[in-house]
Amino acid sequence: MKKHFVTIVTILTLSLMTIGVCAQETAKQPANQPVSRPAFRMPPAVKSAEILPDNSVIFRLLAKDASTVAVSGDWMSGFGASAPLVKNDTNLWTLTVGPLKPELYSYTFLIDGVRVLDPNNPLVKRDGTRNESMFLIPGPESDLYFVKNVPHGSLTKVWYESPSLKLNRRMYVYTPAGYENSQNKYPVFYLLHGGGGDEDAWTTLGRTCQIMDNLIAQGKAKPMIVVMPNGNPGQAAAFTDAPINTAATVPYDMGRGLFEESMVKDIIPYVESHYRVIRDRDDRALAGLSMGGMQTLTLTGNYPAMFGYIGVMSMGLVDVTTMGLKPDPDQDAKFETLKNSGYKLYWVGVGKDDFLYKSVQILRSSLDKHGLKYTYRESTGGHSWANWRIYLSEFAPQLFR
Repeated sequence: MKKHFVTIVTILTLSLMTIGVCAQETAKQPANQPVSRPAFRMPPAVKSAEILPDNSVIFRLLAKDASTVAVSGDWMSGFGASAPLVKNDTNLWTLTVGPLKPELYSYTFLIDGVRVLDPNNPLVKRDGTRNESMFLIPGPESDLYFVKNVPHGSLTKVWYESPSLKLNRRMYVYTPAGYENSQNKYPVFYLLHGGGGDEDAWTTLGRTCQIMDNLIAQGKAKPMIVVMPNGNPGQAAAFTDAPINTAATVPYDMGRGLFEESMVKDIIPYVESHYRVIRDRDDRALAGLSMGGMQTLTLTGNYPAMFGYIGVMSMGLVDVTTMGLKPDPDQDAKFETLKNSGYKLYWVGVGKDDFLYKSVQILRSSLDKHGLKYTYRESTGGHSWANWRIYLSEFAPQLFR
């Protein structure tokens, strides 16, 4: 028993000595040794572009060192218009706007004059070289733009050979729900973007997939394939490292007919050989906005028997001499040929405040002079996607009837 007691005392003594040595070692550590980091904490959640029940929208931004913060959005009137946010004692900048009418809107923040995306909003759209944050206000006018619980079509980014432009190029192709599992043949709608846009424009900005899904699900539009090519003839594909054809990349490509030739020689043959389509004029539709509207005019003038349905959005007969181009001396003859071609629908749409409004009225006068029947749609607003989404929503249901 005495032996066991001595052993226990010895162990306790050694333990205390060890603790003392460790304490001394700890004390000898350099004073400048890094202190362990505190546990990571997520910053407080900030919700921006929050849509309220009355369709007002709250913008929020945490910016401690900013002197000024403003928001610039396409619901504002005037080029470059903006409105200031106000900072509170937690360095949170806020602004409430609206109520806004149902529509898709885009905006950016201006932090001390520097334009930036909203870091608290994951929804972003690209318009040409600009990236902007976005939000959708719900309501009857924007109902078709939302993703709903309906059968969805597929969007494919298709690369195809374009011998006429000496490029391997890309286009977007929408196929309706059920295409993959059926043997049906479908009509085709060729949809062209405007100047500064590319093959991505109609899906990202125009909400084509959502509009077509919803129209078809509601029975308002026939199932169809929608082909959205890149209308810039020198560009293989938008915002990639793909090559360009400098010989085709010159100012005012829209008036030279290069893309139009490629449509007939490259794009349509590719679509009709790779997709289950109905290969006749009455099952082909063509429409375009702005530059795409001019390309539509050129295509239907040069190939009057190619398309049964024609849509010209925000474009008319402009004074091409101001663009350094020559007017088409055969325009009157082409309208006469088109009139006798047996087309099904000629549709024209423009906003009252569009800078090309006058050109559209010149087009209408020429159509009237030659007795071409057409449907005219005049909306409010100007040269904007707010109008072009509406035009697509109204034009598509009239196709292939």
